Amino acid sequence: MDRRSLFLEHIAQTSSDPLYLRPVEARGTVIRDAEGREYLDMVAGISVTNMGHGHPAVIKAIREQTERYLHLMVYGEFDQAPQTEYAAALASVLPSSLSVVYFVTSGSEAVEGALKLAKRYTGRHEVVSFHKAYHGSTTGALSVMGGDDYSRAYRPLVPGVQRIPFNDPEALERITHKTACVLVEPVQGEAGVIPPAPGYLEALRKRCKETGTLLLYDEVQTGLGRTGELFAFMKYGVAPDILILAKALGGGLPLGAFITSPKIMNALSHHPPLGHITTFGGHPLSCAAGLAAFRELLASGIMKEVASKEKFIREKMQHPLIREVRSSGLLFAIDLPDRETAEKTVRRALEKGVISDWFLFREEAFRISPPLTITYEELEQGCNIFLETLDEIRKR
Repeated sequence: MDRRSLFLEHIAQTSSDPLYLRPVEARGTVIRDAEGREYLDMVAGISVTNMGHGHPAVIKAIREQTERYLHLMVYGEFDQAPQTEYAAALASVLPSSLSVVYFVTSGSEAVEGALKLAKRYTGRHEVVSFHKAYHGSTTGALSVMGGDDYSRAYRPLVPGVQRIPFNDPEALERITHKTACVLVEPVQGEAGVIPPAPGYLEALRKRCKETGTLLLYDEVQTGLGRTGELFAFMKYGVAPDILILAKALGGGLPLGAFITSPKIMNALSHHPPLGHITTFGGHPLSCAAGLAAFRELLASGIMKEVASKEKFIREKMQHPLIREVRSSGLLFAIDLPDRETAEKTVRRALEKGVISDWFLFREEAFRISPPLTITYEELEQGCNIFLETLDEIRKR
């Protein structure tokens, strides 16, 4: 049996037509397959490998940690250096109200933990989320997802959730004294990169304060430099009560976190204790890798180039088939006429050696979210292939 058949038969399939690639090596922005062909990575594993694949500092940290220890005990019982040092490093760059880190295994688990914490702290049960928002695929995360297509088959879901439109100030009145928390992406990702309208996050923050509601930011996609700031909320100047992170947090290994104040986080420690439990959350390898990537991100100055690279892509991606280009730093949605055109673009670009992807709630768009380390020459190469692909599609 050939490898593709083995993959299709023994790896659980998440769609009927996966983007099949058989990688054997990845360095920087390049992934090489078993036939020796190289692919330019223009999505970074969906905003995961912000510092590129196989960064020397990350690989070194992983190797050194494997010589010390791997899993030792469930989370929160031992003072494991990679966890403690990474938590302190994150706290050092965040507002003082975001100083306690609970490491978990993924973005979905981080969302679950943050929702549990909000309910436990406030004593309330209602949650407000947003249309076309994506927060993960566990049952709790599905319950706050901003669309029914991906959750309808798994009902009943967690009750007490209502969705409101993003960037609609009038809808904020639906946040009341019964609302435990509002869960929002400061820049909506799977909706097709929708930034907040001027003043919207300020209005949201004000309404939450009026009603005693906790404000939760899902920065799973936008965190760790993706928007040009360390975290997207810093770009807009409105801080959350709980910050949710994952993807790039682990430097290429699985890691998530929710971060808040000592007062709020303490609610998980009593009545009952062990308010959230995770066996592998904050795994020492993941924390070592994430800390190394985080330190390199801060030391390299690479975030200073995000705005100019964003401008480069915006200026380059001009084509009769492109309806709109939306971006926040190096997170892009390129709108095309329809879903069929977007699917053809992604698949044909892959054939030409460039990796991209789609959005869950913007079927006519494709995604550009390369490693932040990508060079201008590589950006030009990738954009040229996208434009060539669109030329071919237009002529057919």
